[in-house]
Amino acid sequence: MSETTFHPGRLVMVDIQGKTLDAATADFLRDNRIRAVCLFRKNLGTEAEVRQLTRDLRAVMGPDALIGLDQEGGSVVRATFLPQPPSAMALGAAGDEALAEAVGAAVARGLRGIGINWNFAPVTDINNNAANPVIAERSFGETAQTVTRLADAWMRGSLAAGVACCIKHFPGHGDTHVDSHLDLPTVDKSRAELDELELKPFKALRDVAPSMMTAHIVYPKIDPLYPATLSKTILGGILRDEYGYDGVVITDALMMKAIAERYGYAKAAVLAINAGADMILAQGSLDEQAQAIHALQDALTRGALTVERGRQAEARLDRLARDYPVRLDDYQGTQRDADDVLMRRAWAAGLSALRGALPPAADRPLRVLVQDEVPTDGVSEAGPTGAQVRSLFEGFADVEFVSLADIAALDWSIVPADDRFNIVASTHRARYGAQSAAWRPDLHLVLWNPFQSLDVAAPTVISWGYADGALAALGAWLQGRGTAGGQAPVTLN
Repeated sequence: MSETTFHPGRLVMVDIQGKTLDAATADFLRDNRIRAVCLFRKNLGTEAEVRQLTRDLRAVMGPDALIGLDQEGGSVVRATFLPQPPSAMALGAAGDEALAEAVGAAVARGLRGIGINWNFAPVTDINNNAANPVIAERSFGETAQTVTRLADAWMRGSLAAGVACCIKHFPGHGDTHVDSHLDLPTVDKSRAELDELELKPFKALRDVAPSMMTAHIVYPKIDPLYPATLSKTILGGILRDEYGYDGVVITDALMMKAIAERYGYAKAAVLAINAGADMILAQGSLDEQAQAIHALQDALTRGALTVERGRQAEARLDRLARDYPVRLDDYQGTQRDADDVLMRRAWAAGLSALRGALPPAADRPLRVLVQDEVPTDGVSEAGPTGAQVRSLFEGFADVEFVSLADIAALDWSIVPADDRFNIVASTHRARYGAQSAAWRPDLHLVLWNPFQSLDVAAPTVISWGYADGALAALGAWLQGRGTAGGQAPVTLN
């Protein structure tokens, strides 16, 4: 093998530690010929700082650089200073393809302006499991038709606006009750069952999506030995050979416990590329990232990884970078203002009322129970604060706020039985648990996980997220100035 024709660092996407590109990291990128970096919340300062960071990254990695992040919408947005897009399920509740396409384009315009050319979105997982701890409102809905239709529209918008999409998580993360960031989930479905649901969006969109991300999930009836990320049966057999997919396949992060604690960076990196992936996402320290690169190099030397497989992967990545180059367009003024209006309109279109929910009268004494702080879990951004919930009730004459450290621990027996109209406002993601069956609020406001509506038998309004546009729409509804005409794209009765 000639080092001038292929280097394993070309197949590794890394993360970096700060908001600027330090000299040691720049040297590491150059020395290992790395062409791809994934940015996270820890890397994003002001908009000007992000633009400088991506400019510096492109200068080091070259014109075929791939700079990615997760800007799905809803709770999974890294660049929070851009117009805030609705969650996929908010768009599912709105049910409007043209709106989804417009949102996808607006997301891409914002990312293009800060030097991002690869967005790990949209999610094409079908959330048909109400206990799913990690997908929920990140999915467009519970049917293959809804997910395929709206993901296709969203992607059309993004691609036309010049930012590569990455549908995820192949072959489907919607029917899990375990978060793969924390453990290794298993989906015990047959191939026929997967064909009928989970696989449908991926198969339908395979000629549209320039890239796909894998799922760290074991499907024992398909491959009992390896999770999809490392499975030659799933990636090589189903996706590459059967579906004929020739776009880029990137792994989900190898540092996630589902992979790291069972296989380690080095072994997993080689297994993934041999299975059919083109790029591995290797986060961590420079030493940890180097382990993945050295493992691939060692596999090449030993013949456990062929030069042909490496060149094939590199060619796909080259094509992605060529089709969607890094740009730093001006994103200020009229277009940005219009995109912000669009995002707010899309959030409002998804606002959904269940069980006859109606806003309280402005002169009615209210009691609002809310958890004040919800820190980030590393996947989603931090939840809404108690202060943001309080601002929803500025037009009401008499509101008593009850601050809770953990809303799931709420004991309804201590809520006074008086004339106040009781409102539970949920600001966190997890389902409540069994004790919530005893709660009897007059109104339940679900600002995040829609499946919390199954836990409390009360009139409910679901915002599908807590971005500014979502809260503005909910506030308008509470004050009698807005409607809640969205239709839940998942079963909530």
